[in-house]
Amino acid sequence: MVKKLDSKNNEYKIKIYKLVNFNRYFEKFIYGLIVMNIIAIILSSYKEINIAYNQLLYYFEVFSVIVFTVEYLLRFWVADLVYNTGSSLSKRVKFLFSFYGLIDLLAIMPFYLPFVFHFDLRILRILRLFRLLRVFKLGRFSKSMKTIASVLKETKSELTITFFIAFILLILSSTLMFYVENEAQPEKFENIGQAMWWAVATLTTVGYGDVYPVTGLGKFLSAIIALIGIGFVALPTGIISSAFIERIQAERDKKRNNNGKCKCPYCGK
Repeated sequence: MVKKLDSKNNEYKIKIYKLVNFNRYFEKFIYGLIVMNIIAIILSSYKEINIAYNQLLYYFEVFSVIVFTVEYLLRFWVADLVYNTGSSLSKRVKFLFSFYGLIDLLAIMPFYLPFVFHFDLRILRILRLFRLLRVFKLGRFSKSMKTIASVLKETKSELTITFFIAFILLILSSTLMFYVENEAQPEKFENIGQAMWWAVATLTTVGYGDVYPVTGLGKFLSAIIALIGIGFVALPTGIISSAFIERIQAERDKKRNNNGKCKCPYCGK
C-alpha cells in the first residue's frame, strides 16, 4: 500500500515538474504575469492612476504574489528532480541558493515582510523596489535572455581581463588628475574619490561637463585619457557583440541542419 502511494506521489511530482519547467501554456502565463507586474509598477508611480486604481492595483499585486508563491513552492518541491547529484534535502538547498531560486524569493518577499516586521515607511518603499526583480524571472522562460546569459558565461575570462584593465585605468587616471587639479580646483577635485567621478565620465566618453580640468597639464592628460578610454572601455562591448553574433550564427546553422536544408551531395543526408 505504501509503495503504491509512493508511486502515485512520484507520478504526480513528475507531472508538476513537467508543468513548471516544460509546459508552454504555464510559461506563457507566468511570462505575461511578470510583464503585467512591471507595467503595474510603472503605472502606480503616476499619482492620478495610483489614486484612482489603488484598490485594483493592490488586488492584482495580491493575486500575483499568490501565483508566484505557489510557483516558488512547487519548484522547491520538485527541486530533487532537477539536480542529478546529492540528497533530496541538499538538492532543495541548492535550489534555494541558485540564481533563479533567490530571484523568485526576493520577488515575493517584500509583500510578506511587513506582516512579520514593522518597517519605517521609507524602508517599506525601498523593499517594494524588489518587485522589479520579477523581470529577471523572465530569464527562465526567455530564449533571448538565456542566450545572453550563456554568451556572458562563455566570455567570462575575457571580460574579467578587460574590466580589470579598465579598473586600473580608472584608478590611475583619477589619481593623476587629483594631483594635477587639486590646487587649481580644490572644491571639485578635493580627493581621489571625487576625481574618480570625472574619470568615469571621461573614460566612458559621456562627458557630463560638471567637473573638468582647467590647467594646461590637466587638459592634456584629459585628452589622452579620453582617447585611451575609447579603446579600453569599448572592449567589453566588442567581445560580447562578437560572441553574440557567433552564437546566433551557430543556432541558425543548427536550425538549417535540423530542417534538412543542408544535405551531403554524396549520401543525401
